[in-house]
Amino acid sequence: MRTLRNQRRVVISIVPCALAFAGAPAPAHPGHDHASGADQATAASDPHNQVTIEVRGDTRVITCNGVADHATGRFPNRNNPNAVSAQRYRFRVPVNPEMADEPVRERVLFGVALNGVPFDPGTAEYYNPETGRLQRGRPTGWNYDALSGEINLGLDRSNAHVQPTGAYHYHGLPTGLIDALRKEQGEDAGAMLLVGYAADGFPIYAEFGHKAAHDAQSAVVKLKPSYRLKRGRRPSRPEGPGGRYDGAFNEDWEYVDGLGDLDACNGRTGVTPEYPDGTYYYVLTDTFPFIPRVHRGEPDPSFRKGRGGGGGVDRGDRQRERPPGPRT
Repeated sequence: MRTLRNQRRVVISIVPCALAFAGAPAPAHPGHDHASGADQATAASDPHNQVTIEVRGDTRVITCNGVADHATGRFPNRNNPNAVSAQRYRFRVPVNPEMADEPVRERVLFGVALNGVPFDPGTAEYYNPETGRLQRGRPTGWNYDALSGEINLGLDRSNAHVQPTGAYHYHGLPTGLIDALRKEQGEDAGAMLLVGYAADGFPIYAEFGHKAAHDAQSAVVKLKPSYRLKRGRRPSRPEGPGGRYDGAFNEDWEYVDGLGDLDACNGRTGVTPEYPDGTYYYVLTDTFPFIPRVHRGEPDPSFRKGRGGGGGVDRGDRQRERPPGPRT
C-alpha cells in the first residue's frame, strides 16, 4: 500500500488499533475560463490551514477549518463579496464504507478534500419558467450549473469560491490542491491521485484511473464520465426556459450507461494505489458532473447542510448573474 506523503500540514493522529491514514484496503464494493476578479492570485492561506485526519476504530474523523492550503483567488471580488474565514468542521466517515441498494440523492456536501475544504457541486440558483427570472433556494427543476458560465459566481482557478458564511468550497476540479499534492508526493501529472473522501466514506480521486479497472499493471488514463448533453430543445415557458440543451442547467445532461468509464455517480470499482485489493471510488472530472452529484453509499449526517450538520448553513452561492432570458 502506498503511504500518503502529504504530511506537511496534515496532522495525522492514529488511535490504538486504528488503521493507516490512507485507510486499509477496502473490500471491492460496488474548459471553461472563469475570468473574474477571483482569478487574480493572492498569497497562499497556508499558515491558517488546519486539518486533522484520525482513524478511530471503524470511523475516519476529519476535523478542519476549511481554509485552503494553496493560493486562492481574491476574495471578496466583484462577483463574490465574501471573505474567507475559518470554519469549524468535524466530518465522520466509515473506514470500510458499503454501497447502498440504490444511488443516494441527499442534501449534503459531497465530501471533503484532504486539506479540509468541502466539495459542494450544487448551487441554489434556479430558473423559474413562470416568471422568466432567476430565483434562489426554491427548486423549480431547472438548476443552474456553477461551471456553465451562465451565472458568474466569482470562482477562482481552483473552481472554488466563498459562501456568505465565509466557507471556501470547491465546485469543480480543485486545481490548486491537485498541484500541491502532486508536488508534495512527487507524483507525475498522469498518476492516480487521492484528493479526499466522500460523505459515504468512499475515496475520491482526480481524473485518472487504470484503463483496466481491476488491473494495477494497466496504463493509467484520464477517465471519462458517462453523461452527455440531451438532444433537441428544452420545453418553453411556462414548463421550461426554452432553447437548446447547452449545459446551462444540470437538467441539460443525461446519463448513458456505458458511454464512458464511470457510472451515474461518476465512480467505479477498481484497484488504486491506496486500495490494491480494490474499492469503489469516485472521480473528479473536467466535464459534467465535475464533482459527483449522487452518492453510492449512505452519506454521514455530519455532511448535512444547515443545522445539525458539519456543512454549515446553506445560504446559496449566487452573488451576481446574467439576467436569464430565452435560450438560443
